[in-house]
Amino acid sequence: MKRELKGAADAAEDLTNSRPLEVVARAGFAVSGLLHFLIGLVAIRLAMGGQGQADVSGAVEQLASQPAGPLLLWVSFAACVALALWQTSDAIFDFDHLPAKKKLGKKLKAALQAVVYAGLAVTFASFAMGAGKENSRSTSDLTVAVMQAPGGYALLLAAGAGIAVTGIIYAVRGFRQSFLKYLRLPASEKARTALTVLGVAGYVAKGIALLLAGLLVVLATVTAHPEDSTGLDGGLKALREQPFGIYMLAAVGAGLICYGVFMVVRAKLAKM
Repeated sequence: MKRELKGAADAAEDLTNSRPLEVVARAGFAVSGLLHFLIGLVAIRLAMGGQGQADVSGAVEQLASQPAGPLLLWVSFAACVALALWQTSDAIFDFDHLPAKKKLGKKLKAALQAVVYAGLAVTFASFAMGAGKENSRSTSDLTVAVMQAPGGYALLLAAGAGIAVTGIIYAVRGFRQSFLKYLRLPASEKARTALTVLGVAGYVAKGIALLLAGLLVVLATVTAHPEDSTGLDGGLKALREQPFGIYMLAAVGAGLICYGVFMVVRAKLAKM
């Protein structure tokens, strides 16, 4: 029985580490980059007084509205599923050579990444089947539902704090340039410099955006005003209302565009 289970585990590991899956999984990074690029464009449009929904749903809706929308959505769905499977394989099979504490951290990070890309895949599939706009619940609606559930208050506080802390981690990773260790750096000095600039600007901007979104969740929970929990879109629009907010929002938007370009490049250079 143990031999059969080990054989099945080895077969699953070989499948999830196969070259075809790696190629499609790399495309998942590019899909994430495209979404961040579109969100960044909307953020800049908002800073200039325009309209738009500066979050993942808004970006996916933009893709869906293109002439080749259905094809783009299904291709993006496949790429995100592949990357979610790859990250799941890392969480289960990899990092065993590391010390226990470091191994746990790496596995947890891979598992969280798998959840993120699986969520993106669900969003793409929902829009591709025409149900995205009708069936998607806003962040504030979700906050209301969770707040009314047993233990919901504590759960929301933990979720908001987690998102905010994740934003801080992204910003720190950008300033410290620690993202470079996950890439196969190009030989050209100019290319390495350009990649570093894109990464620093992108990680810091994404960190600020996540920090704002997390703080909105915490504030909405503490004040018992779930309608104020409006996610990434609400966080960026709230930034616009601050002193010099339009300039800060434009800077964050430009940073998200940089992050989008960085993720497209990562699709080729990432150490898988």
